[in-house]
Amino acid sequence: MITRSFLLLLGSLLLTACATTTEKPRPTSRIDVQEDVGFTITEASPVPDGERLEYSQAIAQLEEGNHARGIAMLTEVAEAAPNAAGPQIDLGIAQSEAGNLEAAERHLLRALELSPDHPVAYNELGIVYRKTGRFQEAKAAYETALSIFPGYHYARRNLGVLCDLYLGDLNCALDAYNAYMATVPSDPEAAMWIADIRNRLGTQE
Repeated sequence: MITRSFLLLLGSLLLTACATTTEKPRPTSRIDVQEDVGFTITEASPVPDGERLEYSQAIAQLEEGNHARGIAMLTEVAEAAPNAAGPQIDLGIAQSEAGNLEAAERHLLRALELSPDHPVAYNELGIVYRKTGRFQEAKAAYETALSIFPGYHYARRNLGVLCDLYLGDLNCALDAYNAYMATVPSDPEAAMWIADIRNRLGTQE
């Protein structure tokens, strides 16, 4: 089964410093898409060097299931780097997994203020919307993530699950699962879902 990871450990996140200027630049991230390997996210307002170790340690706490400690540490990192989207996204993921959906949504929306084209933020926001019963908003969030990076298999799988189990749109689900399997062909769970949908639709492979 495919599970999502915290942003610091997901794909290739590249943090680079921006040049000094007399005007405060609008915080943003550059998304460089390479279809074969994924996408690289370059933040214009990165986490300061002095906070990188604490950032890594916070993620380690979260990966070990220590949500309270990890969230507390990440909050300190986010306060030290108020224009960095990465810590906000990780806080959104952590709060979502801890069941604090209002806080999760707040952090993810803040991340999108800082980085309006961030596919990870849209995918995670879709999860929050789905958990709170806003299924059409969840679909729009996943589709936005996929419009930025069509090969984003986490968002593609999430869209399939949403259409299948929550929207009852089997054609949407089948399209999403097939596209997902083109990227992750070794997921037996998704293969069973495809077979089940084909059976319900009365179609053959």
